[in-house]
Amino acid sequence: MERNSKGQLKDVIKQEYVKCAADPVYFLKKYCVIQHPIKGKIPFSLYNFQETTVEDFVQHRFNIILKARQLGISTLTAGYSLWMMTFHQDKNILVIATKQEVAKNLVTKVRVMYDGLPQWLKTAIVENNKLSLVFKNGSQIKAIASNESAGRSEALSLLILDEAAFIDRIDTIWTAAQQTLATGGKCIAISTPNGVGNWFHKTWMDATDGINKFNTVKLHWTDHPERDESWRIEQDKILGPSKAAQECDADFLSSGRSVVDPAILEWYKQNVCCEPNEKSGFDRNLWIWDYPNYDKNYLICADVARGDGTDYSAAQVFDIEGMEQVAEYKGQLGTTEFGNFLIELGTKYNDALLVVENNNIGWATLQTIIDRGYENLFYQEKNHLIVDEDIQHTNKYRSIDRNKIPGFTTSMKSKPLIVAKMEEYTREKMVKIKSTRLIDELFVFIYKNSKTEALEGYNDDLVMSYSILLWIRDTAIRIQSERNEFQSSLVGAIGNLNGNTTVMTPSAPKNNPYKVKLKNGEEEDLTWLLG
Repeated sequence: MERNSKGQLKDVIKQEYVKCAADPVYFLKKYCVIQHPIKGKIPFSLYNFQETTVEDFVQHRFNIILKARQLGISTLTAGYSLWMMTFHQDKNILVIATKQEVAKNLVTKVRVMYDGLPQWLKTAIVENNKLSLVFKNGSQIKAIASNESAGRSEALSLLILDEAAFIDRIDTIWTAAQQTLATGGKCIAISTPNGVGNWFHKTWMDATDGINKFNTVKLHWTDHPERDESWRIEQDKILGPSKAAQECDADFLSSGRSVVDPAILEWYKQNVCCEPNEKSGFDRNLWIWDYPNYDKNYLICADVARGDGTDYSAAQVFDIEGMEQVAEYKGQLGTTEFGNFLIELGTKYNDALLVVENNNIGWATLQTIIDRGYENLFYQEKNHLIVDEDIQHTNKYRSIDRNKIPGFTTSMKSKPLIVAKMEEYTREKMVKIKSTRLIDELFVFIYKNSKTEALEGYNDDLVMSYSILLWIRDTAIRIQSERNEFQSSLVGAIGNLNGNTTVMTPSAPKNNPYKVKLKNGEEEDLTWLLG
């Protein structure tokens, strides 16, 4: 009788083992425990949305999960990982997160569930530490913090990207990881939103458009059966409306730290942006929407690449009076080539006022422009704190201009003002932005540590050339309002940050009646402003 009982028990265990191996939802619900912050260890009673998500894990190789906070998805992923390790041999699972501590938490969840299993379900452990768990059957899970070499070294069965929208250098990580998943490995990318334009957002959007292989899973706060409208209202009070939209509604547009409101940028994309009429140049990176109109005045602002291959030279061309973008360049020309290109572009657009940022390598481009004698070049007042006179030598640099500096200097003092002006003009929809490239850069132009910069892995070359252009144009309008002797349209001028007027070009015609008396008693010739 005893032998029969033992035999029956073995049969039951065998049947249960088979059921668990075939169905991860059954395994999790019947045999796994989780650590509740108040109740301690409790059975893992899956909600309907959690069951459906596990089924997605099984059915799809790549899953991207856009989620609200505190839905237990990391715990669910840990449970699925344990199921893979228990019932399959040689499964290699890697968890990558923003910090090692975050990645370690998921391994800890796996360990808690393993410890709670009945003995007959436990696979023997050969290695057990804070960052990894290795079974005798060859399956393992390991946790690491994000770095550029993460996921490169070995073939993966499952890659888990926890809080993927917040992982630094994730573009590089994903590029490397794809090779390790090539033999059939899976990926689960989980995150609340963190603005737009980053890898998580782009991957999600591409997935919804069917461009990549990711299956999309969006989990709203309403998917949790124990949450109601009063809970959501309370979250607004606790987190604030914007943070609550990110954490509860899984709202990309409300979640970021973008300098410009993403909703405004979306409006531009839907209502103003359009394909250029022409993509010209040897690299087809000069986008043209409107060809020169000889009745209009144009302003060109250029940002020169550092020369390290990681950023781009950029130029914006605007109709000053209409505040309309007419052309744009973004490419990797050398400094001399870029200078020659700007001269040609400026000449084409009615000898446009040409503003070149003179920070760092920008001087080399400026030297080319000066040496070739382009006359409508922007000059500003010399500031001994930021200008090195030793690098300014040219036979075109005339004595009357010795107190002037070619180009525009972006400094720690000026940048916040420039960016603030850009944000205001863009927010108020006072500018006609045609370029999707510029809008895409604005999406990832963020506040970080009280400074403004591009999200890691992205560029802000178009943004900065656009911002400087608006600053100069806005200051010109202010000067116009202060000088009522000008009856004609003012097309460009600038005052420096202290309010002193600057000279834009060293070569104004003689006998010019349009002269402005400066505070220091000198006169400034502004004929060029009349086009």
